[in-house]
Amino acid sequence: MSNRPFRSVLYLPASNVRALQKARTLPVDALILDLEDAVAPHDKVAARETLAAALREGGFGDRYISVRINGFDTPWGEDDLSALAPLAPDAVLLPKVNRWSDIESTANRLDAFASAKDTAIWAMIETPEGVLNAAEIARAPRMAGFVLGTNDLAKDLTSRSREALRTALQMTLLAARAARIICVDGVYNAFRDVDGLKAECEEGRDYGFHGKSLIHPLQIETANTVFAPSEAEIDLARRQIQAFDEALAEGSGLAVLDGSIVENLHVETARMTLAQAEIIAQRAEG
Repeated sequence: MSNRPFRSVLYLPASNVRALQKARTLPVDALILDLEDAVAPHDKVAARETLAAALREGGFGDRYISVRINGFDTPWGEDDLSALAPLAPDAVLLPKVNRWSDIESTANRLDAFASAKDTAIWAMIETPEGVLNAAEIARAPRMAGFVLGTNDLAKDLTSRSREALRTALQMTLLAARAARIICVDGVYNAFRDVDGLKAECEEGRDYGFHGKSLIHPLQIETANTVFAPSEAEIDLARRQIQAFDEALAEGSGLAVLDGSIVENLHVETARMTLAQAEIIAQRAEG
């Protein structure tokens, strides 16, 4: 798992040409170009062709590009993969992944496309079965990331609150962290509610999610800000590294900074913080 940021992961309907064009200019870390929920059944084939044309055109810069295809139990899934895998998106996102074999079968399909040798698989974890099997799913071939489908999960659990999803969120996150893959929190539906989004992003960040999946460009700035290292965190990281280096020079394996112990594990986290902050700064300049 690299230090690449996934603070903001924006869903865009693959059928919307204007949205795909605008995506090339948005300050978002990753895009989910969606052929599934965001596209009506009668538009599926046309949306696939629109998305293929957009991927051929390129111009998405350093944004991570994930394509959410339809499930293989639908009339469109196989054709989605056949049309888009040769175009080598960064990842294929599978809906409603329930078990390890769902990923294995997709990995086998991708192996047939030489141009897709570096295309990863991401999984939507949005069913109770998927949550319960998250640990094995996370270690399946080509697996690189989880996206929580909190709306579907809440429906299956007949849940009416974020609090009721806490166990599912934490189980999925634990599985992802153990396998060292990315884990992105679910969407916040009230896209004009900045305060509500900020609060949920902060909660997701504190849980340990890498970022937030988004449904509208208005949400990007909030997610980018909350999931980025703060100035205080950057300053602390620098001072922790300096203090630890000075302690090592004196023959000690730990340091004390601001009344707290600094060990190698803290320094490892500090270096990751600085690396991510540098990438984010470079993107802002670019």
